[in-house]
Amino acid sequence: MLKLPLDVDQIKGFLDPAEGEALQRAALAGAALGACLEIGAYCGKSAVYIGTACQSVGAPLFSVDHHRGSEENQPGWEYHDAELWDDEAGAMDTLPFLRRTLRAAGLEETVIPIVGRSATVARAWGAPLGFLFIDGGHTMEAALGDYRGWTPHLVRGGLLAIHDVFPDPADGGRPPFEIYQRALASDLFEEVEEGASEVKVLDEGGETITSVITGPVTADVISNIEREGQRPRSLLPLLRSLCRV
Repeated sequence: MLKLPLDVDQIKGFLDPAEGEALQRAALAGAALGACLEIGAYCGKSAVYIGTACQSVGAPLFSVDHHRGSEENQPGWEYHDAELWDDEAGAMDTLPFLRRTLRAAGLEETVIPIVGRSATVARAWGAPLGFLFIDGGHTMEAALGDYRGWTPHLVRGGLLAIHDVFPDPADGGRPPFEIYQRALASDLFEEVEEGASEVKVLDEGGETITSVITGPVTADVISNIEREGQRPRSLLPLLRSLCRV
């Protein structure tokens, strides 16, 4: 793993360090094939991991977000953070926090924020992608829009990562899991054999433990974890594109 320019624990966000390291490795591989792009910046935690990888090879990272927060970030919802509320706009505004993170990390020349809705930006996008990280809205409309709008831009061999893939609907929203399943069923993607996938598991006491698994997270892998008295919580699958742009 490349050394990070700051303490990411000080950045607001929901990315586990093991997931960040996996994204960094994937971005290093993908940057050799095309542009790197993330959907869903929030306050910049993932941008620091991915941006550090891109910076090391002289490649940019495009970071797409409308910066008004996802559904679960809105007032009254579980993941609302009042510090991110803009009274004047009457809405969430995470853009100042992203810019502050990029400045502190020395990544302002590497990470290029694109402020707008993912579907709108995707329709106008023209550059081939070598790495794509989907971590936007978790409604079916948003997740499916991200998948349909952006995966056609991946080059053959390009890498796709999807955050918050919950095998058990009791643990979280299903749309990221659904687009993951859709990608595999399309025969246009394969799970990466080399590399790592992260499994967040809950032990019997309810504590979250992160296991780093080399290779794809298969049903057998999940069964083995369950036999150890734990249950999988979320996956970060890494897929390779088999199609040509």
